[in-house]
Amino acid sequence: MNADYLELTNLTVSFDGFVAVDRVNMSVLPGDLRFLIGPNGAGKTTLIDAVSGLVPATGSARWAGEDLVGRKVHRIARLGVGRTFQTATVFEELTVTQNLDIAAGARRGVLTLARRRTRVPEVVVKAMETIGLTDLAEVPAGTLSHGQKQWLEIGMLLVQDARLLMLDEPVAGMSAEEKDETGRLLRRIAADADLTVVVVEHDMDFMRAFATSVTVLHAGKVLAEGSVEQVQADPRVQEVYLGPGEHSKAVTEAVLGEGV
Repeated sequence: MNADYLELTNLTVSFDGFVAVDRVNMSVLPGDLRFLIGPNGAGKTTLIDAVSGLVPATGSARWAGEDLVGRKVHRIARLGVGRTFQTATVFEELTVTQNLDIAAGARRGVLTLARRRTRVPEVVVKAMETIGLTDLAEVPAGTLSHGQKQWLEIGMLLVQDARLLMLDEPVAGMSAEEKDETGRLLRRIAADADLTVVVVEHDMDFMRAFATSVTVLHAGKVLAEGSVEQVQADPRVQEVYLGPGEHSKAVTEAVLGEGV
């Protein structure tokens, strides 16, 4: 089996006594498109912050046989861990090709970077094909749509040979068409490239359409885990999203979808 999988064991993050992530255990295998869902404050973004080294944590977050807890952000990135944020961080004055080339340069030596480029590196060409921006190769990134900027940022992780991609609400602010294309892109890079992909998401329609598996967080703990169907049918998940009382089926379906 591909050794590049994520294994969290008792992962915990505390801020001044407040436990944001509480002893989370979770495994995500290559090819899985894992969605993290849950109410605001559930600990979703903090969890991927901990894995990527942005916040201190205790417990264990093992990736490709290495424990990431306690490592510096740049060292974690060198192990093939990539992270995006809700707002895409691209070089807006530079072209799509230039953005990807600079990102690819993060893994090249100084002498290689100093050489004059006579052609676009193959890794950049392949990434543009994967993210669907080949026809926009020479377009400044600042002129791209919101969705296209997110795809470019994903491409910038791919050219750095990231094999664990953690995406924070990637479809927020996208059109319906862009959401569908993003879902298809994530499926391609998870299944076809055998990457490990974790998506923090509030858009339940997007989750239902594209998730391979789902982990539900609540108050920093894992509440439920499984397929979309299993999670939707879990009464604990319905209770968290709806709260006690008699809100019933119409509200449930609006949040979690039909069939719950």
